[in-house]
Amino acid sequence: MQFDVIVLGAGAAGMMCAATAGQRGRSVLLLDHADKLAEKIRISGGGRSNFTNIHARHDCYVSDNPNFCRSALAQFTPQHFIAMVERHGIAYHEKKLGQLFCDDSSQQLIDMLDAECRDAGVDRRMGVQIAEVGRNDAGGFSVATSIGTFQCQSLVVATGGLSIPQIGATGLGYRIAEQFGLPVTKLDPALVPLTFHVDDVARFAPLAGVSLDVEVRIGKVRFRENVLFTHKGLSGPAILQISSYWQPGQEIVIDLLPDTDAEAWLEARAGSDQLLANAMGELGWPRRFAEAWLDGQGAHLRGRDLSPKKRRQLAETLHNWRVLPNGTQGYKKAEVTRGGVSTKALSSKTMEAASVPGLYFIGEVVDITGWLGGYNFQWAWSSGFVAGKNC
Repeated sequence: MQFDVIVLGAGAAGMMCAATAGQRGRSVLLLDHADKLAEKIRISGGGRSNFTNIHARHDCYVSDNPNFCRSALAQFTPQHFIAMVERHGIAYHEKKLGQLFCDDSSQQLIDMLDAECRDAGVDRRMGVQIAEVGRNDAGGFSVATSIGTFQCQSLVVATGGLSIPQIGATGLGYRIAEQFGLPVTKLDPALVPLTFHVDDVARFAPLAGVSLDVEVRIGKVRFRENVLFTHKGLSGPAILQISSYWQPGQEIVIDLLPDTDAEAWLEARAGSDQLLANAMGELGWPRRFAEAWLDGQGAHLRGRDLSPKKRRQLAETLHNWRVLPNGTQGYKKAEVTRGGVSTKALSSKTMEAASVPGLYFIGEVVDITGWLGGYNFQWAWSSGFVAGKNC
């Protein structure tokens, strides 16, 4: 019942940490309340897992301290994880924008990490409920569980965030942090669809399924990818990305024609009898979207019916369509949690709590949120590795 290291959470970060610590000769116990390993890995990427991004760098992460993740990302890079994947003979491919996916199945990654833990002598127990965590008389930690009480010198919290509660997410990691006096920043769903206000739902719900290539921005932050209209609001890669920066009451700005000079395009149709909704087909707009959007601008007109002033106004709105979301679809639809254990309380080099020697936090439970596209898995690998090297 005595171990050098206990890792709470057998997900991406926890398994990486446990394997790394075990390879150093540390005796490691890996505990998880779920019955299955790494469910987030299994369901990610449509079952093929977008396991890293070759462009991962510190400015692709949202945090109260954007520089915090520099050290971990430098100590364990995407190339380090790719080398592990290749060593295990897992075929992969780049889909787009540096996003790497398994050719076959995300289960291969789970099996790989499980094998790394097994080869490192990690004692893994699943379906274990954590009742209480505390300090023991030896200066280490005591973990009371449904299968007994365990002691350790180092305790690593890798329990993930609040996203996707249907596969078992809990707030245990945050409660442990608060128990030991560590601050937790504001928690919100991130990489999550945004919802419309009631008036906009009535207008745009019939457009569910329409996808457009756009640029979405909040302030200086901008993403160029697809937006998808849903029955409730907006989704798609561009919206999921910007959601990590969005705050309630804040507008998002959408450039609907990022590759086109809208005013010049409209001016070229100044004498045309063609309805703008039909002409928009040249720009890749589905007719039903063009009609709904132009109706909302009072511009369901022919090209010749637009005055120069109206052309300028319409062009401005095409490049700067302002949308005020009502909210998000919450943790059930969020890929990750924004916020977490404050980086001010942790060492960026080791992930150890400065005020509680031997206590470490890694992965999603920390106030580090990556972009869509493999960045959050890379944070899990990197933070898990550096904690495993030091715990």
